[in-house]
Amino acid sequence: MARRIVFLILLCVLLVVALAFAALNSGPVTVNLGWVETTMQKPLLLAVVFAMGWLFGLLCLGLVMLRLALERRRLRRALRLAEAEVNTLRSVPTANAD
Repeated sequence: MARRIVFLILLCVLLVVALAFAALNSGPVTVNLGWVETTMQKPLLLAVVFAMGWLFGLLCLGLVMLRLALERRRLRRALRLAEAEVNTLRSVPTANAD
């Protein structure tokens, strides 16, 4: 419960800081990306760059999760084969059991 309250307070503080930044820096900025040049407000530019970074992070996370899922599938298959081999070796009678 206290963790949630601290998170909400932190979120409110960050919102106030973002609003203050947007109010104090509302001038236009020219952005040249090489193939396109555009003019936009600073808070909008910051929001767009933040969103692009967030989407890039999700893409990278998705690729890592996909790689982990494929490795997990490969390891499960290897485990099934190893368990099957152990079960067959346990059922084989030993020659020198006497």
